[in-house]
Amino acid sequence: MAIKNIFKKLHYNSPVVLTYAIVCTVLLLLNYMTAGWLNRTLLVSYGHPSLIDPLTYLRAFLHVVGHADWNHLFSNMILMLLVGPIVEERYGSGNLTIMILCDAVITAIVNGFLFNTGIIGASGVVFMMIILSAFTGMQKGKIPITLIIISLMYLGREIFNALSSPNDGISQMGHIVGGLVGLGFGIYYHKMKFRNHT
Repeated sequence: MAIKNIFKKLHYNSPVVLTYAIVCTVLLLLNYMTAGWLNRTLLVSYGHPSLIDPLTYLRAFLHVVGHADWNHLFSNMILMLLVGPIVEERYGSGNLTIMILCDAVITAIVNGFLFNTGIIGASGVVFMMIILSAFTGMQKGKIPITLIIISLMYLGREIFNALSSPNDGISQMGHIVGGLVGLGFGIYYHKMKFRNHT
């Protein structure tokens, strides 16, 4: 009876973020069960892809739900589950879904045209959420100092890492694109919000 009461109190408080985390976990399990076939075939967005291959367009969306291993998944999900619910509550589930899809496609396009490497993982989406979370305390006519600091620290670190360790197996490009997409959406959202309230 006590267990039943506990289950009644559980609240699926952040549907997009929680569903995202569940999908990523299930896909990683399936990837292990298929000896890496799932990642290689569907979940890695490759550089300089074939534009006549239908899977290219599917991978442009799916690469953000695939992960290389459990460590990769956990490092992304810890941050996502920390900042994601705040972002989802602030911007709405529908808007967050659109932002995630846009980030996935923009990252795949940039990687496809500029790099030879494949990309996989939610890192870009996580960093988009980190930047978006810095906008949450924004007031009309004011720019939060925290937004400036986190943007400079985050983007500066990723640019430095990209230049100093270009072959470390981590896609700083994905992180940078995610941060810039978050910055763009944050500015757009707050401009529209404040315009609607004038």
